Amino acid sequence: MKTRKRIEAGLSELARIDPRIGTLWETAGTPPPRARKQGYTTLLRIIVGQQLSTKAAASIWQRLEDAGTTGDPSNFLARSDQSLRSFGLSRQKISYGRGLAAAIESGTVNLAQMGRMSDEDAIATLIALKGIGRWSAEVYLLFALGRADVMPADDLALVVSAGRHLGDGERWTPAQLRAEADMWQPWRSAAARLLWHAYRIEAI
Repeated sequence: MKTRKRIEAGLSELARIDPRIGTLWETAGTPPPRARKQGYTTLLRIIVGQQLSTKAAASIWQRLEDAGTTGDPSNFLARSDQSLRSFGLSRQKISYGRGLAAAIESGTVNLAQMGRMSDEDAIATLIALKGIGRWSAEVYLLFALGRADVMPADDLALVVSAGRHLGDGERWTPAQLRAEADMWQPWRSAAARLLWHAYRIEAI
């Protein structure tokens, strides 16, 4: 789900299934077809952005990019902890980043094969890596692999946006969003993109 045409096809189906989606789509407009490249760099970016504001994550990522630390796992592994901390990374995220880089370099994880896996198998492969939880894996599937039926229900912006635009204004719980999203299959990714768009935030 990486093109505007594909997103609109999903939203058209969703509007038929759930009129609330149709109303929100009419109000907020079509989300831009944002995508990330498959591979190590996007997963590292997701790790960097965990539990940070969009602005803070973007600032740290820019410093890492400027230092040439994001494109190849070996570049991250070659940096000292002190150097990585100077870019704004916590000790925990340095550990997670090193684990990811080492797994890619050693071939323990082959991201190129992930496109042929089912959603759940791909998620299971990713969450086996320390520092990659279900939210991170789902965001990777949605934006890097372009999967059509993913709902990262643990995302704060999504539960806030869902409550604001589809409910009574109160933030939904992740469990509530998952339950509501059952009816949106197999187009949950389009719903997630619309909710982020209505919240006016970029997930990664």
